[in-house]
Amino acid sequence: MLAAVRVEKAALLALLCLVGAIFGVLFVRALRTNARASGVASVAPRPLHLVVGLVTDFLDTLGIGSFATTTTAFRLGRLVDDRVVPGTLNVGHALPTIVQALIYITIVRVEMTTLVVMIGAAVGGSMLGSSVVSLWPRRVVRFSVGGALVVASVVMLENARGALPAGGDALSLEGERLAVGALVNFALGALMTAGVGLYGPCMILVSLLGMSPTAAFPIMMGSCAFLMPAASVQFVRRGAFDARAAVGLAIGGIPGVLVAAFIVESLPLAAARWLVLVAASYAAITLLVAAIRNAE
Repeated sequence: MLAAVRVEKAALLALLCLVGAIFGVLFVRALRTNARASGVASVAPRPLHLVVGLVTDFLDTLGIGSFATTTTAFRLGRLVDDRVVPGTLNVGHALPTIVQALIYITIVRVEMTTLVVMIGAAVGGSMLGSSVVSLWPRRVVRFSVGGALVVASVVMLENARGALPAGGDALSLEGERLAVGALVNFALGALMTAGVGLYGPCMILVSLLGMSPTAAFPIMMGSCAFLMPAASVQFVRRGAFDARAAVGLAIGGIPGVLVAAFIVESLPLAAARWLVLVAASYAAITLLVAAIRNAE
């Protein structure tokens, strides 16, 4: 049995590496196309793009999430057009998230059937969501991302207050609980393409279903690692992402993941969560106000 699990895990990791390689090739081709279409000689990121990638993926690896923090940074620094924020988040954070998933699927125990079903559900949701979100106009994106930040702020507030479910000690889901988990993760995969981060809601989901919170890490990271490249295809195809910012997130994000996973491993994050909560709330308010006013 143990040997079979090892083979299944090795196969999943190999598939993830293949997805990462294919996405990397498509990403480079998209950057070249983007550069030609915009008439620029380079899509090299600004230093601030790299810093945002480093910091947000560092925090992401420790379980805070990257979408709310990145959106807040984009908004505060006026780094990315609001219309292409969802696409930039998915395209730019895809490779760092793949690195996260490779690490945590390897080192954290979780039953393989549960992991594969939850990942597959999230990917299915993302493919449906990205085909719709990539066509949204700026005002609709502002409403959706602003709403996503409100949800993220509520989750972070409850987490900071210690009000979220503690979870159980199970490493698997079966029967109805697996079906419920898959259905909700499908919805979370679709919502992620609109800028709603999956990590916080997924951790709450598996805890409510009786799983160990630690087991949430390979589930949520594996889900995102497979769904983000899948979702990115539509965003890339329609040019609904900021090339320079996406490159900055990818290049800066991977070192952030490695530092968090292998050097820092854990931090007293209470103060960081409150800071992120305040910043995300501010970004949510400004986005929603801009959407209501229909400002450019």
